[in-house]
Amino acid sequence: MRRSFSSPLASVFVIAVTVLWTIPTFGLLATSLRPKEAVANSGWWEVFVHPDLILSNYHTVLFEGGFGVSGGLMPYLVNSLAISVPATVFPLVLSALAAYALAWVRFKGSDTVFFVIFALQVVPLQMALIPLLQLFSDGAHLGDVTILPALDLGGTYVPVWLAHTMFALPLATFLLHNFISQLPRDLMEAALVDGASHFKIFRSIVLPLCTPALASFAIFQFLWVWNDLLVALTFAGGTPEVAPMTVRLAQLSGSFGGRWELLTAGAFLSLIVPLIVFFSLQRYFVKGLLAGSVKG
Repeated sequence: MRRSFSSPLASVFVIAVTVLWTIPTFGLLATSLRPKEAVANSGWWEVFVHPDLILSNYHTVLFEGGFGVSGGLMPYLVNSLAISVPATVFPLVLSALAAYALAWVRFKGSDTVFFVIFALQVVPLQMALIPLLQLFSDGAHLGDVTILPALDLGGTYVPVWLAHTMFALPLATFLLHNFISQLPRDLMEAALVDGASHFKIFRSIVLPLCTPALASFAIFQFLWVWNDLLVALTFAGGTPEVAPMTVRLAQLSGSFGGRWELLTAGAFLSLIVPLIVFFSLQRYFVKGLLAGSVKG
């Protein structure tokens, strides 16, 4: 298997796929840098012949809006960051703690809890959105008895954070449990003999060793939250105070119509932050993908 993936034919295949994957992205960038007239009259490949590039499209999309649309993307870009970062950190921290407890803190029913968490992955996200929204808005009642009062979280980031955290926890706990449970038992027992608490072991031993798995999940979760539209529409609405970029881009696609130079500028802006995150953590990516696949 290793020889097959290291062969010249496999290398050529990977290069070809990479080129085919990159061409549309380069076309998006080229279109976003061309004037309106050039975009309307010729394809993006004409940039190689007539490299007439401008940055005003990005200024218009970020700060002005233009074409009958007031306001730019900057507030929505800030909202996307304010949503994506906590919605990545919260499930990462909670799932890491839960995975360590299920793997190394044995208690009655721990296996049952783990299998229940694993089974929660099959719950479709779309089926849980409306009941969860009703729970946030109206609370939970059993007859005249109020089990959970209405949380009144409208107009804030909190319901979006909670929704993304809830939906991410089962998969994150399962993946991190597979990695943490394969750590050397002798290392854990030696730390316990030396008088280290479980929190000390988790902070000083487990976290440094499971960095690849944490970084790998962080990449997936950040990309998922950053590119999400369904959860954002359900829990954040379309107001500039809390709505992310995906909501605004969906609005612009209907408002700008043929203004491809503005649409592509907005679309490319939405790619920049995920690319930065991915390339910053890429060295952990492959290690994290193999988390729990082998022992020792």
